Amino acid sequence: MTRLGIALFTAVLLLTAAPGARAAQSSGLPSSVRSAADQALLTTVNPRALVGGAAVIIACLLLLLYSYRQQSRYILFWITGWALAAVSMFIEAAPYPSDRFSFFAFGLSQFLAILSALVFVLSADAYRQVPLKPRRVHTLLLLPVFIWFTMAPLALGLVSVFAPGHLLIAGALATAGAGHIRLRRETWLLGAVVVGTMMLALAAVNIWVALGVPDPDAVVGGRAVFVTLALYLVTALGMQLLTFEDMTYELRRKNYQLETAEAELRDMVTTDSLTGCRNRRYFDQIIHREVQRHRRYNIPLSLLFIDVNRFKVINDTLGHEAGDRVLQHVAAFIISNVREADYVFRWGGDEFLIVISCTEEEAIHKGAKLQAAFAASPEAAALPPGVGLSIGCAEVREDADDVHALVKLADERMYVAKKRTHRARRS
Repeated sequence: MTRLGIALFTAVLLLTAAPGARAAQSSGLPSSVRSAADQALLTTVNPRALVGGAAVIIACLLLLLYSYRQQSRYILFWITGWALAAVSMFIEAAPYPSDRFSFFAFGLSQFLAILSALVFVLSADAYRQVPLKPRRVHTLLLLPVFIWFTMAPLALGLVSVFAPGHLLIAGALATAGAGHIRLRRETWLLGAVVVGTMMLALAAVNIWVALGVPDPDAVVGGRAVFVTLALYLVTALGMQLLTFEDMTYELRRKNYQLETAEAELRDMVTTDSLTGCRNRRYFDQIIHREVQRHRRYNIPLSLLFIDVNRFKVINDTLGHEAGDRVLQHVAAFIISNVREADYVFRWGGDEFLIVISCTEEEAIHKGAKLQAAFAASPEAAALPPGVGLSIGCAEVREDADDVHALVKLADERMYVAKKRTHRARRS
């Protein structure tokens, strides 16, 4: 709905309220059984016009909310429901020149009140899903109801539509109330409970009117309208609360989605896509923190630099896809053979780096175990001869200032070990 449409709709509501406001100075349908005090009260303030004015105010307030929350379809249904309720009350409150006009207006008022309650049923369905669009069959079902409520009073009197109308309104309001309370179970919204409870209370009032009030002229019926007014106001407060809770819920959901997307992006940036190991970017992010933590708790820290022997031979003889599978196997093998507290990085190409909490001597021992375990793995048996792991170690001392220099030292020691292995294999 555009801003111009909102302004036009508001103007229509205000123009509709004007006749009802003027009717507040006169009584509604005449009554022969009212007491003098009740007659004076109802002459001063017509309760139905008062309730209609309250419905207009509620609809306008919700219209302001909808101008900022146009994605919330349920607010649009609320506005429509309150607008129909307002028109219904104003039609019933206005004076008419003859009984036939009065009877027709009362039946039309009852029909509009039924429509209002049915729209509130749709509002509960529209909260989390797109409501069903009215079809031709729905119009055909409402057509006989419209004919009955507008024509029957002319032939049979108000009794033909008074109790049936309130019972139909009660049934629709009870359905709408149950639908809103069900939202509480799905989304934990207190406003939904308030709206649903008030609609159930309105349904109870309509049942009481249908069964306990003899005719619309009775004084007790006017008092029931004041009860309806109070329930309307509480219902409106519940709708405001539900809208605020919905906005808060959506904000939390958007924040969660943003945090999740941020975490996924952070993982993408700091994780090697081929092997699943962390990359150099992540190493630069955490190494200073890890060094400080190990120094604070006096925990030794070492680096293991790993290279895959004869990896170029694999790429040249078996192809790059086979080389990628070897790297994935090496990465999975290393990750499964170190502790969760240690870090495994793909340093580049066929080189890996492990940051492990142990002394250099323990790191050398751990490297030897990794070499032996990899050589004995079934996957290694299918690789060309001589393919294995070369490992160099370096401990991060307390006085170390440049960890990257230690990485270079571990790299150099790895190459020394690789050359030693190469010479041993040739001899």
